[in-house]
Amino acid sequence: MSRSSTRLTVVLTAAMLAAVVAWHPADQVELIRRAIGLGPERPMPAPSVVQRGGTFTWAMTQPGSDDPVGWDPCQAIRYRINPAGGPPGGDELVRRAIDRASAATGLAFDDEGETEDRPFPGGVKLFGRPDPVVIGWADEAEYADLAGQVAGVGGAVAERDGGGRLRFVSGGVVLDVDAFTATAVAQQPRVMEAIVLHEVAHVVGLGHVSEPMELMYADNTGQVELGPGDREGLARLGSLPCR
Repeated sequence: MSRSSTRLTVVLTAAMLAAVVAWHPADQVELIRRAIGLGPERPMPAPSVVQRGGTFTWAMTQPGSDDPVGWDPCQAIRYRINPAGGPPGGDELVRRAIDRASAATGLAFDDEGETEDRPFPGGVKLFGRPDPVVIGWADEAEYADLAGQVAGVGGAVAERDGGGRLRFVSGGVVLDVDAFTATAVAQQPRVMEAIVLHEVAHVVGLGHVSEPMELMYADNTGQVELGPGDREGLARLGSLPCR
């Protein structure tokens, strides 16, 4: 092999290694990425955390701590919508709620389009990556948690990161077809959007509260805006450090 061919091979090999280091998601590569100046960066700026005198709780806390479990703010939250059984305009309803959650948290959301997958697949991995958050519609025959007056269920799946802390990596939202009718969406779009936002906030990491003026109150009482505690809690979740 000539010297020029050898030089070309070295250059190509270095380029391939650089690509692997830049894009490989494994925790083992993260230390190398940081060592060569490719540390994590937020897609969106962290929000200001303002103590507003409201009430908020965490959906999950770190073991032995009151610190919340949240998403890596340097990675976009991937999501897909399953439109089956949804009302007309249901997809846009979901996207508006996600935009509001993104604005309140500073977390980026990546819309990967429609899917036939159902919410809460049980943590199945796709090619070594966590499943995206799946949002869809169903009835209580498929999801028993939708029984009674429950209009939606949302939650996230956590895994330990390279530093031993829990991070949310996947999740789901299922919305009740009996609540999200075409008539309800047409006549009460803000209320229905608020219900979706409530469930997305569960996915992000908020729990229920006992204050009816907060959107994270367990029952919907016509509240359509985020309350002071909702906003503070979402800002704190969005201000967690990158992994």
